[in-house]
Amino acid sequence: MIKYSPFWETLRNSKETTYTLITKHHISSATIDKLRKNKPVNTTTLNDLCRILNCQIQDICQYIPSEEDQLL
Repeated sequence: MIKYSPFWETLRNSKETTYTLITKHHISSATIDKLRKNKPVNTTTLNDLCRILNCQIQDICQYIPSEEDQLL
């Protein structure tokens, strides 16, 4: 399962807020909600967040094995 807990720490340590992500950078409130709920987001969004926050992908998300993962 992909978790976005690193995103929230990275955001806290940046000059950005959820408000500026929405108003200045045009990240939708629905996307912010998906991040809060660890729901899937697309790679373009992850790229945008890394660019905006000047960070690496591991500063946004991490993979944690879970029983909820889809069977392959």
